[in-house]
Amino acid sequence: MADPSVETIASGRCLVARVSGEMDYVTDPVLRPQFKELLSRGERFIVLDLSDVSFCDSAGLNVLLGAWRQADTSGAVLVLACVPEPLRRILQMAGVDQLLRVYDTVTEAEAIFGG
Repeated sequence: MADPSVETIASGRCLVARVSGEMDYVTDPVLRPQFKELLSRGERFIVLDLSDVSFCDSAGLNVLLGAWRQADTSGAVLVLACVPEPLRRILQMAGVDQLLRVYDTVTEAEAIFGG
């Protein structure tokens, strides 16, 4: 199993972060600091591209919620894009889709920021 990663791409007015691998209790200690570092850059608009996330459990959800809270506290806007269907269902069941905005594509997410 490859370690999860967060790869960033500056794109117009947004910072796009492509998250890869599994998001669970095992990868939590790897991902949490990566998200913290990502959010400490001071970007105003952040799009998390989750197309390469192969698995996500409640610990992974907590990482996403923690990142969203950190962004919100710092005045940044964090949204999700390219969410795989199983993860989309988890977001809906947990009610997280009421907090985190979900877009079908990165382009669609960027468009809301005038990207």
